[in-house]
Parts: sequence; structure tokens; C-alpha cells
Amino acid sequence: MAKEKENEIMEKIVSLCKRRGFIFQGSEIYGGLAGTFDWGHFGVALKNNIKQAWWKKFVDGRRDMYGIDAAILMSSKVWEASGHVAGFSDPMVECQKCKRRFRADQLDPNLQEICPECGGKLGEPKQFNMMFQTKVGAVEDSSSVAYLRPETAQGIFVNFKNTVDAFHPKLPFGMAQIGKAFRNEITPRDFIFRQREFEQMEIEYFIRETDWEKYFEYWKEQMSAWMEECGFDMTKIHELEVAPEDLAHYSKRTVDFEFDYPFGRKELFGLAYRGSFDLSNHKLEYVDEENSDPSTGSGQGKMVPHVIEPTFGVDRAMLAILLSAYNEEDPERPFLKFKPSMAPVICAVSPLLKNKPELVEYANAKVYAMLKNEFGRVAWDDNGNIGKRYRRQDEIGTPWCIVIDFDTLTDDSVTVRDRDTGTQERVKVSDLVSYIKNKLN
Repeated sequence: MAKEKENEIMEKIVSLCKRRGFIFQGSEIYGGLAGTFDWGHFGVALKNNIKQAWWKKFVDGRRDMYGIDAAILMSSKVWEASGHVAGFSDPMVECQKCKRRFRADQLDPNLQEICPECGGKLGEPKQFNMMFQTKVGAVEDSSSVAYLRPETAQGIFVNFKNTVDAFHPKLPFGMAQIGKAFRNEITPRDFIFRQREFEQMEIEYFIRETDWEKYFEYWKEQMSAWMEECGFDMTKIHELEVAPEDLAHYSKRTVDFEFDYPFGRKELFGLAYRGSFDLSNHKLEYVDEENSDPSTGSGQGKMVPHVIEPTFGVDRAMLAILLSAYNEEDPERPFLKFKPSMAPVICAVSPLLKNKPELVEYANAKVYAMLKNEFGRVAWDDNGNIGKRYRRQDEIGTPWCIVIDFDTLTDDSVTVRDRDTGTQERVKVSDLVSYIKNKLN
């Protein structure tokens, strides 16, 4: 019964996302392409709010962080040095009957040899490299092989020297990037949770080896604080200390932040201590002037910094925020209870009747234009009766609906209706901007 309810919630979220223009199936008019999704108007807005909140806290709000936007295509030597060409793979099994393929480590351990689709016999597991391979240039030979990056981290590491030479940062310092990554998942599933094209927000924080435990705990706290600021349901967030035998090849310690999704408790974000693995593989060093002894001569301060890596998935964050915000205490009025600062639309402006030119003109010229100029994320909604507009904006997650009625024409005040409580109050048009700013803060 509980599983049916969880599946029902997920179905409602997927339906709402399509109906209200958040997320669409990729290539839908041609039957779709598994593991790909397109983002509608409100999905783009919400995703941008997530990224902007992250960038504001971890880059613009700090003195020790440097942004980077590395190319998606990089030399294949990068991926050879990082170990991805040799080891970025998952165990795959194929059904001998229906020929469907599955990740061996995601199958029911009690039914490892039975196909979950047709009941046929599964073959022996084989390693499947998840990188998308392509060719660069007009000549197709071994030198033209390139890969769509499976992670954003390597784009940071290969620009370590450039950033040090350009800005001369002192340890500790970090480099941050938001960008697309691509993985040829064997079985993409669970809506936008596991895709073949996704977006990451990653930090590589460079430290002295002796300081790693201190900064690991520091970044764990910073990640939790950001989640709370963005409106994640913290009762559904859990920290998992990854066992030594399950650590990635580059990691000396990893903590996964897991979220209680309807389909189970799954990884949301990760925090890893990568040691000096990547910089050493790329043969990169740092001159630690603060710890060098001038009397010993130049070059004696060279060292390889160690790295703490906080990793955030944009798409998984978006799904977790949607699930955190989804509220159906009143089954007749489900709505998305976003934190106002994260909502795709801050407020919606509506003339009470769209067939009354005086209301439409006032709403457009004196209210909508002013709020649009101030906040940007402001919607115009005059479709249907006022009750239907409220319900539509509730599903989008709009915190406040502003209605211009006939009293507005005489007293220059409007009705502001609150999404969460349904209460309404009259506010002077001249006070609207400060009213909303106060609410946002």
C-alpha cells in the first residue's frame, strides 16, 4: 500500500511538470529518447534559481573561490590520465531471450539470473564504459577520438595551473563550475533522477593535506546549510558514510547526502576527499610560498595540494525540491510550496475581468510593468475565472497573486492573495514592491 502511494506521488509530480510547463520528455513527438528531458519555461526558471542560489553562496559570496566554464569536449588524454578510459564502467547483463540490458548491481540480489522484464535467463556480467565517444575533425583515426565529458571535475583540474598563474591564490582556495555532463547509462530511470545528459555544480577545494579533516567537516556543514536555504525537506535528507570497499577509485573518504525519493532513499549530493589523485595524475604542482623556506632556494616550496570535492546534481536537486514543495493537505488544491526566493514565478498579476478595458489597462500599465521591471519573474494571468487562476498559480508555486478590481480604480489598492494560507489583504499599489521585497527576505 505504501509503495502504491509513493508511485502515485511520483506520477502526480511527472504529470504536473508536463501540464504546467516544467519538464517534457525529450524528442516526445518522435516517441521520446530514453534518459533525455527538455525543460519548459517554468522548469528553466526553477533550475536557474537553483544554480543562481548555488553560485551566489559558493562563488560570489566568498573570497576564496574562482569560477570556470570548461569545454565539454577535451583531449582524450585528459580521460586517460583521470582513469575514465580504463575504469569508468558499470557491470552490465543482457537477457538471452528479450535482449534487454540491465545494470547487474541494480537487480534484485535474489533474482540475479532472471530477467525482470520477461523472466528469461540473464548472461554473465560485462563491464560497460559509460562515456559517449565521438570523433573530432574531418579525419577519422585514433587521434580524432574524443569523449563527451562524464563529469565536470576534470575541466577544473586541467585549468588549475591557468587559474593559479592568473590569480595567484593562496591555499586554501576553490574552483567552481556549473555545466553539462553525459553518461551512457545502461538503464536510465526514475524521471530526471538518472539521465544520460545532466547538469552538475561542482567545487574542487584545494588544501594542504594536514587540513583535510577540518575542511571536510566544514564543507559538510556548508552543503547542509545551502539545502536548508533552498527549501529542501531536511527531514528527508540523510548522511551516508560510504564504506571503504565502496569508495570511488579516487576517494579517501566520501559522504553521500541521500534523499527519500518516492522510489527509495537515493544519492542526492556527494562530498569526497580526493586526496592528490587528480593533480598528481595530471602532473600539476603548486608553489606554497607560505610554507617555503627562502634560505633553501627557489622551488623548495613545490607541493601537490589535496582536494575536497562537494558535488551537486542540478537535476536531482530540482526533483528533490519539487518533492519537498509538493503539498496536498487539501486533495482538492495540491500546490507547490516553494520558498518564495526559489519559486519560478514570484507573483502573478490579474485583472479581475479581462473583458473590462479599464481593469486590463490599469493592471498592465501600473502594476504588471512596475513589478516586472523590479522582479523579472512576474506572470500575467487573465485566463479563466479568478478561482481557476489561483489554482493554476498554486500548481506553478507562485507565492502571491495580485488582483486588480474595480475598487483599485478609485483607491489605488489591490488584493494580494497568499498561496500557502489563501488569505487576502489589500495593499496600496505604491507599497507593492516593498511589500513583496519584505516577504522575500
